[in-house]
Amino acid sequence: MPFLLDPFASGFLLRALLGGVLVAVLCGVVGTWVVLRGMAFLGEAMAHGLLPGVAIAALLGLPPVLGAAVSAGVMTAGVGLVARRPRSSPDVTIGLFYVGMLALGVIIVSRSRSFATDLTAILFGDVLAIGEADLVLLAIALAVVLVLVVVFHRPFVALAFDERVAATLGLRPRLAHVVLVGLVTLVVVASYQAVGSLLVVGLLLAPAAAAGHWTRGIPATMALAAVLGAVAVVIGLLVSWYGATAAGASIAAASVGLVVVSAALRAGVARLAARSGAALAAVPAAAAPITAAADFDSDSDSDPAAASASVPLAAAAVSDCHSDSDFDSAASSAADTKEPSHP
Repeated sequence: MPFLLDPFASGFLLRALLGGVLVAVLCGVVGTWVVLRGMAFLGEAMAHGLLPGVAIAALLGLPPVLGAAVSAGVMTAGVGLVARRPRSSPDVTIGLFYVGMLALGVIIVSRSRSFATDLTAILFGDVLAIGEADLVLLAIALAVVLVLVVVFHRPFVALAFDERVAATLGLRPRLAHVVLVGLVTLVVVASYQAVGSLLVVGLLLAPAAAAGHWTRGIPATMALAAVLGAVAVVIGLLVSWYGATAAGASIAAASVGLVVVSAALRAGVARLAARSGAALAAVPAAAAPITAAADFDSDSDSDPAAASASVPLAAAAVSDCHSDSDFDSAASSAADTKEPSHP
């Protein structure tokens, strides 16, 4: 036990632990929607797009987080404006902004001889340097995220299933999408100091992916993802303390390791259940929610009649729910009972 507790007797490591746990909760809550909606590339691009803003803020003597926020805001607005054009591809648009912002950041750094901020800290984070002001910022960001996630829970669920369902129910899918992108931006900006702009996606995706092996409801996935993220933070800090490794990279590696362990355990449980003849209906596969949503889209696109029929049925199933848990189950059940699409 002293092996686990002694390192956190240091004030700076205790602050790193508190900050890391706040980041883990942030990433666990928002990361669940990122995994469910297949928005991993957006999170990666947003994280890389912070570099020019952080570099300019450091040159002007401003707080780096302010520059990161401005840079992320510019990228979010740019992606949103270009994506409205009828022939634009979202992936191509995000990729172009991702490369452009990253290249601009490197140019600023390379041309500024007086650039005093450690580039390594920007890219890979410095969780050990988290101060009280950073903890307050993370706490405020977490409060904002939790409020928005609760308020927009139903629009997010319907949007994850199908945008037409959300529109049929009057849940304003475009606004829900904008809010979700804003949440991803907020989490990336608030978390980059802890694990860096290059590694924040690890905490955004890995705990949620690992939690998806064992949970069915969205709130349960968020809660388990937050716990697994906190475990990754503790493991990463201990590895960094005793192994003299980079703390941010150790945390990100630990989070990815949890996915591997979770997948192996889930496969082992499935094999044991298959041998004993037990059904694992209460433990769905991790990719089921995303695959179901994708199958719904592909079937509707290939069969207009099916689209016109399935959207009202799905909307009716979702609108009949009287609680958030029923709402989640309706979307999952409608997706799970749907026949698989054929090429």
